[in-house]
Amino acid sequence: MKPTCEGAIELARSAAGPLSPHLEAFVTSLIDQQYTVISLRVKSWHAAAFDAWLAEHDIALADVSDAHIDQFHRRSYQPRSDCKAEPRIHETSALHHLLRYLRDQGLCAPSPITTTSTDDLVASFERFLLRDKGLAATTVGYYRSKARDFLIHRFGIGEVDLGELNAASIIDFIRNQSRHLRPKSLKSVITALRAFLRYAQYRGDISASLVNAVPAVAAWSTTPPLPKAISSEYARSVIDSCDTSTPMGLRDRAVLLLLARLGLRGGEVLALLLEDIDWDMSSLSIRGKNGRVCLMPMPADVGEAIAMYLQYGRPKSDDRHVFLRTRAPIKGFRHGSDSIGSLVCNALRRAGIDAPHKGSHQFRHALAVRMLKRGASLPEIGEVLRHRSPIATSIYAKVDIEALRALALPWPGDAS
Repeated sequence: MKPTCEGAIELARSAAGPLSPHLEAFVTSLIDQQYTVISLRVKSWHAAAFDAWLAEHDIALADVSDAHIDQFHRRSYQPRSDCKAEPRIHETSALHHLLRYLRDQGLCAPSPITTTSTDDLVASFERFLLRDKGLAATTVGYYRSKARDFLIHRFGIGEVDLGELNAASIIDFIRNQSRHLRPKSLKSVITALRAFLRYAQYRGDISASLVNAVPAVAAWSTTPPLPKAISSEYARSVIDSCDTSTPMGLRDRAVLLLLARLGLRGGEVLALLLEDIDWDMSSLSIRGKNGRVCLMPMPADVGEAIAMYLQYGRPKSDDRHVFLRTRAPIKGFRHGSDSIGSLVCNALRRAGIDAPHKGSHQFRHALAVRMLKRGASLPEIGEVLRHRSPIATSIYAKVDIEALRALALPWPGDAS
């Protein structure tokens, strides 16, 4: 018999244990999140079996915990003789999903939260970066991760006493990181470590001399790299590769046009909300770094692509983000993830382009290079890319070879 949504609901209704009053609502919530019928069947089947096990062991709803899921999964079990797939492969993930739902409804005790001294300090560091420094969420996440790595390396899971830090412990951590990181990546680790130590100095836990003890990384290059820009031909091929007869193709085309025509960062595309689009004024409110909001014009082809996606491709959802996942749960992409980079990588593969660079930023670089070749000045490019410092825009001066040639001094002894 072919599984259906109604069949999953009936399976939930057949339960008679402590979870039975809430299983139908759980399955309905899965339907609202647009899970496939197969997923509904699997999750409702495991939920009903877990409910029967709880009833057999006389466990009340309010007492259900992760430990019970582990006990249930370790129970003696005899699979059907015709079962070809690995039995119960999705059992624990389905039941943890159910438990999260029950906890969100206030029906079960929340998951116990155990924090270490390191967790508390890193969380305080994160709040400082977000609230007082106004750094981007992705930057904060990276700094937090490296600060935690440093503290675990020095103190393990025990109590953290920053007063015990010295130059030797800092150098030992950098030396440990250098074993598996390239110089460019190691420089990012050092930047994050310096930020954490400055925070510790701000708290009064260490002296300024300890911040200065962080070593620098020698990563010189006699030929600074050019901006990693995708060519115009490749960019057009990637955009044209999107199958606009599918919801995913409509979404990907709109995203790629935002990257190529406006030079948006991947995180800015993720953060775009429905109310950020002003159709009357043909403009977009872009949430950039440090929480800055900038009004940008919306080109006709970009507006058309977004409108097509909203009308024919975007799933029905209460989520206000413009671009949503195509698989359940249907919601916006996780903030701080590299979902847009993955989208670009898949588009390059689909278009048959073996580009040396895979991320979304290459479209931003390509826009700047294209503007420069058409005669735009560096300040104009910086304004379009929303750079706060002219130094950030100056990298594109290396692309304008003709302008740089006029500045070159004649070679000694040259006839000219």
